[in-house]
Amino acid sequence: MQDKIKELMLKEIEAITQIPIDDSYERAVNLIYEQVHERGGKLITSGMGKAGQIALNIATTFSSTGTCSVYLHPAEAQHGDLGILRETDVLLLLSNSGKTREIVDLITLTHNFHPNIKIICITGKPDSELAQGSDVCLLTGGSPEICPLGLTPTTSTTLMTIIGDMLVVTLMEKIGFTKEEYSKRHHGGYLGQKSKEK
Repeated sequence: MQDKIKELMLKEIEAITQIPIDDSYERAVNLIYEQVHERGGKLITSGMGKAGQIALNIATTFSSTGTCSVYLHPAEAQHGDLGILRETDVLLLLSNSGKTREIVDLITLTHNFHPNIKIICITGKPDSELAQGSDVCLLTGGSPEICPLGLTPTTSTTLMTIIGDMLVVTLMEKIGFTKEEYSKRHHGGYLGQKSKEK
């Protein structure tokens, strides 16, 4: 069992090293900065299923580190929640296949509502409908899932999390986010106590 666990970990580590690194990161960070910190908008993340859970995590991490962000469920968006959108917002859409119907539909719905809203995506498929419909595309590298069926989101969600972390950390540095600002957003718990220590 221990050998198997090590083997699986090595596969995920290898997948992380295969994430393409190019100027799309800088463009994504600058776009979020411009829309949220200069124009007063917010970052709206969305994804379906397991990717949606990662999108929610990315949104809450951004919010706790100085960048206003919310999660929008792509199915609920079709039933009125699209009203959360403002022209100054920017979307971050997650889909490993790049063809998740609810996410692809969200692009059309968004542009029908606010044609000029910018879209960033995280996907494993550069030629997908999602990638083609986005202003900035962050690629995972498309490494296979470690699931023995090759189906369950495992490696892909790890890669999405890593990419989200890179966006969060680089934006924290860009806005000069301080420990004092962090403590204002964390009143309780271990992190709240830690952030208030001199």
